[in-house]
Amino acid sequence: MNKRIKLIYLIFLLTLNFSCVEKKSTEKEAYKPELVTTSKTDTLKFTSGIRAIFQDSKGNYWLGSHNEGVSVYNGKSFEYLTTNEGLSANQILSIQEDNKGKIWIETSGGASVYDKGTLTNYFTNTNEPKYEWNKTTGDLWFYATVEDGINRFDGQHMNYLVFPKPKNISPANTYGVTGISKDTNGKVWMATYSALFSYDGKVVNIFDDEKLNLKKNELLHIRSVLADSKGRIWIGNNGIGVILINGDAIIHFSKEQGKLIPMNEFEANTKTQQFAKNTGLQSVFAIEEDTEGNIWFGDRDTGAWKYDSKTLTNYKIDSKLKSQMIWSIYEDQNKNLLFGMAEGGVYKFNGKTFDKQF
Repeated sequence: MNKRIKLIYLIFLLTLNFSCVEKKSTEKEAYKPELVTTSKTDTLKFTSGIRAIFQDSKGNYWLGSHNEGVSVYNGKSFEYLTTNEGLSANQILSIQEDNKGKIWIETSGGASVYDKGTLTNYFTNTNEPKYEWNKTTGDLWFYATVEDGINRFDGQHMNYLVFPKPKNISPANTYGVTGISKDTNGKVWMATYSALFSYDGKVVNIFDDEKLNLKKNELLHIRSVLADSKGRIWIGNNGIGVILINGDAIIHFSKEQGKLIPMNEFEANTKTQQFAKNTGLQSVFAIEEDTEGNIWFGDRDTGAWKYDSKTLTNYKIDSKLKSQMIWSIYEDQNKNLLFGMAEGGVYKFNGKTFDKQF
């Protein structure tokens, strides 16, 4: 694949995979609006994809949508937070809770922290980029709203850390963050479209197409990453499926499992916008590990896949859905495995099939 074809192909994929252009901010700004007001309903009203699912320490479910903000379910009713209430943007990328009980909502426009009815927003500070990662601290990591780095919160400030990208990179390569996962040793794994980065507190390492032993026609387009309990690193791609880093071994998992259609067929499908031939584990937007150690993959076209270390099993979520695309997978405090769908619903795995939860 020459550079021109590679560039055209990547641009098409970026348009095709529902990834919206992120709002870029060059200022670091925090403000506190008045007490957040929300509306309550007894059913989830989202129709766009569920990109994030999180259960907080009080048992509340936080559901982040593709373009409609956040909904909070307390067991009885749903409340909503949008830009009207001060949220930094309505596209939600991730949700997490810090050790003080504050809820951090990562949006396409910045990070919003919810604390006792008040929202405070933090934006990417590109005016003060940091290249020496070791001079920053903090356990909270966030997607940056630019294509070159990641944000790290030190307790007071959001620090913008620039990725040490490889030299002589193709102009087709982009490094917007698409996933973050921490391994059992505290190392942070950061997925971007064109490479995977890791940081152990001292050194930043890069895993690009060359280090991952990809062929010339295998284009990295990472959409998810998981560091599992066994120390394995699972990389989900849009186009070339799953790659596994297991110690010193790098395995093209989808290809080894026989669940990857030939790339020339995949490229033909993307050009015609037809995905009927993509019946394998090829476009993976979500990865999760359950309490039994099973690895779950959410594919754009083929639904859910479970790997129990021996067998790879495919599940359709709901035959009534127009799309089986899964944006997010999450295991809650009761060991329920939840799947956030592109059409807006949340489904629970009952051991054999899927029931609509929200």
